[in-house]
Amino acid sequence: MTHAVFRLRSERLARSLKPFVARGSRAPRCPRCRVFLSHCLCAWQPQVESRSAMCLIMHDVEALKPSNTGWLIADLVEDTYAFNWQRTAVDPRLLELLADPRWQPYVVFPAEYAAPGRVVADARPGPGKRPLFILLDATWTEARKMFRKSPYLEGLPVLSLQPEQLSRYRLRRSKRDDHLCTAEVAALCLELAGDERAGEALDAWLDLFSERYLGAKHHRPVDEGNQTHMALKPFLD
Repeated sequence: MTHAVFRLRSERLARSLKPFVARGSRAPRCPRCRVFLSHCLCAWQPQVESRSAMCLIMHDVEALKPSNTGWLIADLVEDTYAFNWQRTAVDPRLLELLADPRWQPYVVFPAEYAAPGRVVADARPGPGKRPLFILLDATWTEARKMFRKSPYLEGLPVLSLQPEQLSRYRLRRSKRDDHLCTAEVAALCLELAGDERAGEALDAWLDLFSERYLGAKHHRPVDEGNQTHMALKPFLD
């Protein structure tokens, strides 16, 4: 099965002039979950439904990185769309999505970077529309540039999250613990929009991905009876 980020990765690879080599790439990885085959987690992928949709605008090589968590969002949220960000051009499919009357788009970004009139706290649109959360999938420095230099986002409401927990993501670290990874942000958006079960499943899926990814890196055996695995049990078929 493929999804939006898988397809974007394939498109990005097709445009590359030289192979993308990830750290630790000598060991074979599962093409579906991107973890070393010894620690593949595909059998544990949760199945949930959500009314919300996700639009991932991904900076350059993000879709190629095995540690990227936008991939996890696409695993769980059926209506996930993914686009490569470019400074001087915009994918026409992205513009079509933003103009689709089925959706109410929200750019998820800190309020301090947006005009006060654009900032909203509610993510439950009126009748006839479903929430479409636009996530800028990049490093924090890159995301700020993307937010400033994407004119097609300027007229959209900005949803500013106030997470109560520190980031649990352990694969790539921000200098600030309150900077969440993309999957953590998506889980908070789902909960805010009333898709609590999907948000809980995504949090649990991120935790297992992180555990298996690091377990493979440090040659730790898989323990399918531990708390991380048990947290996913309610979301399996």
